[in-house]
Amino acid sequence: MNILVIGASRGIGLEFVRQYREAKHTVIATARDAEGLARIEALGAKALKVDVADPASVSGLGWQLDGEKIDLALYVAGVMSRGDAKQPPSRDDFDRVMRTNVWGAMQAIVQVAPLVEAARGQFAFVSSQMGHIAGVESSYSWVYRASKAALNMAVAAAQPDYPHASFVVVSPGWVQTDMGGAGAPLTVDASVDWMRHSLDQQQRKHRHVPFINYDGSPFKGW
Repeated sequence: MNILVIGASRGIGLEFVRQYREAKHTVIATARDAEGLARIEALGAKALKVDVADPASVSGLGWQLDGEKIDLALYVAGVMSRGDAKQPPSRDDFDRVMRTNVWGAMQAIVQVAPLVEAARGQFAFVSSQMGHIAGVESSYSWVYRASKAALNMAVAAAQPDYPHASFVVVSPGWVQTDMGGAGAPLTVDASVDWMRHSLDQQQRKHRHVPFINYDGSPFKGW
């Protein structure tokens, strides 16, 4: 397969690159700095410099891919925000999170989805169980929660415009990354391994975009 990983400088994105390369797939992956690009190249993948929060950078993703047919694209880029609803978020924090987690994905869809359609492939977006409105239990990280719920809607709304691509939204679980912290129950390699197998099971076309957990179990509602 020809696989694209958007946001692969470290953590979950880089682990997707490692596992798919280990499985002998062709992988193209993006990072926004030299260190991230070097990590990608060290795994034998093609590295592209893209900052999803920079309009000039992400708008060039399409021509960097140069008409490649993409069997599987993964939008992994994301940033975290702390704080709760007892005080308003700062404008800078709100803009930073929404620009990366939502706006960047919406820009990437326009650039990448036609290439996924050409291969009749799959476009997967790493969201979060914290964006599951039906399951919300607290306001902790409420800007991040709002951004992931917005991402889910953006993906669901975009699917009808790309009928020959299969979109899916997946939560990686609570993972031991810089974002999730050392106390998380899932290792990065376990989460990615689960997600890979779950995405394999989602290859058939759905009427609506599925929102699944890392283990393939569906969320009830959005």
